[in-house]
Amino acid sequence: MRYHLITLGCQMNLSDSERVKTVLEDQMGYLWTDNEDEAGLLGIVACSVRQKAIDKVYSRIAKWNKAKRKRNLITFVSGCILPQDKERFLKLFDIVFPMSELPQLPEMVSQYGVVNPVGIHSINSGNLANRNIREFWNIDPHYQSTFEAFVPIQNGCDKFCTFCAVPYTRGREVSRPSGEIVQEVKLLVDKGYRSITLLGQNVNSYGLDKQGEELGFAGLLREIGEYGRREGKDFWLYFTSPHPRDMTDEVIDVIGEYDCLAKQIHLPVQSGDDRVLVRMNRKHNIDRYRSIVEKIRSTIPQASLFTDIIVGFTGETDEQFENTRRIMREFRYNMAYIAMYSPRPGAASSRWADDIPLEVKKQRYHLLSEDLAEVSHRELQKLIGQTLKVLVRGRDRKPGYLSALTEGRLIVRFPSDDLDLIGQFAQVRFTGAAEFSAEGALVASGGSAFGREWLVAGLPSADSG
Repeated sequence: MRYHLITLGCQMNLSDSERVKTVLEDQMGYLWTDNEDEAGLLGIVACSVRQKAIDKVYSRIAKWNKAKRKRNLITFVSGCILPQDKERFLKLFDIVFPMSELPQLPEMVSQYGVVNPVGIHSINSGNLANRNIREFWNIDPHYQSTFEAFVPIQNGCDKFCTFCAVPYTRGREVSRPSGEIVQEVKLLVDKGYRSITLLGQNVNSYGLDKQGEELGFAGLLREIGEYGRREGKDFWLYFTSPHPRDMTDEVIDVIGEYDCLAKQIHLPVQSGDDRVLVRMNRKHNIDRYRSIVEKIRSTIPQASLFTDIIVGFTGETDEQFENTRRIMREFRYNMAYIAMYSPRPGAASSRWADDIPLEVKKQRYHLLSEDLAEVSHRELQKLIGQTLKVLVRGRDRKPGYLSALTEGRLIVRFPSDDLDLIGQFAQVRFTGAAEFSAEGALVASGGSAFGREWLVAGLPSADSG
């Protein structure tokens, strides 16, 4: 029997799907197929956080249910799903279950679409989705790459930003035991993984639900950093996403102390206006955010800075949007993930008037994207002439080129047809820069045979989370 699985949404869902594959293949004997028309078991790891992603679920299940007229199929859905969507999915899918109930999937499939009582109850309570999360974490994932991996350290969110559905889809914060996290990182490094990303809805609040019993986030990073230093291992450890409210000087200091802790910070700001941030319930203001960026620039000046921004949030004025444009230039982001606001059922802002016209949202999206392109290009130009350590990730869309990432996760392509470089570190000399990527020439390859090269795209200019 063959299966086909579709993953929508963020890196957390991608990580979850790696554990789904373990259950399907190792415990149930299913074989993966790229062709869903060949599969007898069809599943989706869904995402209710964005309307576009949830629309894809409804489109796909309509297609699958139509196919049932011609062949026997079993369909299932799990993931980051709002209660309202779960209720509808019960009528459309054979099996609907929270990800915490993944260990029970073999039994559900054997009963062909009978959702167990715990699963049904979880549909009406986001908090109960964490009930068996430890059992879920104990499933060894089928990593989708041989050199890049995601390691979940936390599930759920306690922040309740007014625009966000995550607390209603994944429940309250639950921290994974640090011993399990460090052990998984060690196993990955021993297998030769070069890039490892710690995942959580708010990674830097890790351990706050177990104060006095568990490490804090800085302590977790330090333990991994000490392992990397002690063993002399050559890898980059990332994390996403932190919340400005919980970003401490200690975390930044620890990142600066250890070579294996990658010098890249993803610090969501969401808006550049304090009044909008209050309505968003972000519990930080721009002055607080600015102090974090200043600490990053002074402690790890080579770090790249990424962010998330929402345009067109309820009530956002032209002046407030201009404040967001202003911080794009001030903080000199290397990358920003910009989204047009859309109400999510269950989130507090869904009860407010969505009073910014779509055309205005689109205009603001394009203006801010143009600002980002200008800032990103300017930062990449600073790298021209430098030689940096990069991780080669695969073929580039440009024929005859390979694509790689710097330690700061900046994209660079270089001419090469040596596919053995994929998954390896190399040194590339930067020769040119576009808006969101650079071009270079291969200088050397091969693990840690060459010294560490510092990323300087984030260095303050003479004239930034």
